[in-house]
Amino acid sequence: MTTYLGSAVKPYEDDGRSVNDEVTSSRQYPDRPIVGVGAVVVVEGKVVLIRRRFEPMKGHWSLPGGAVELGETLEECVAREMQEETGLEVEVGPVIEVFDRIIKDDESRVEYHYVLVDYLCWPIAGELRAGSDADAAVFVDPSALAPYHLTQKATAVIERGLQLAQHAPRAARRT
Repeated sequence: MTTYLGSAVKPYEDDGRSVNDEVTSSRQYPDRPIVGVGAVVVVEGKVVLIRRRFEPMKGHWSLPGGAVELGETLEECVAREMQEETGLEVEVGPVIEVFDRIIKDDESRVEYHYVLVDYLCWPIAGELRAGSDADAAVFVDPSALAPYHLTQKATAVIERGLQLAQHAPRAARRT
């Protein structure tokens, strides 16, 4: 038993979320939303896309990003995820958008639930490559996004990020 706010709390058992009273989390069928980040990485007018290696959205093209780790700031997470998924070290700029991604299974149960914070970023070092959760990474001209079959939300975030990049260049970024 664990004590929480003066009450005894029995740890989860036999469901993969507890090992010796240490609570772990599952991204599939979560107990609560998972906070994640994404980035519109702008390079000479092009943006970085990755093809997802794992669920959710395995095999689909998307913006790079991932889940925030315990003790990590949103900006630290963006920088780490860009390095892991794309090989790029980035300068993290302003927030583009905050939104939910909720995916339900065939029985209408919430299979995945993310609260995502997308940032505008610029590469400062590294070479584009697919890594960790991506099986491909490419620079794409915004006029050539159609063959990548992005979600409507991803396309809208890219458009908004590119507009923001024109009005908030790197020198005027958030500190």
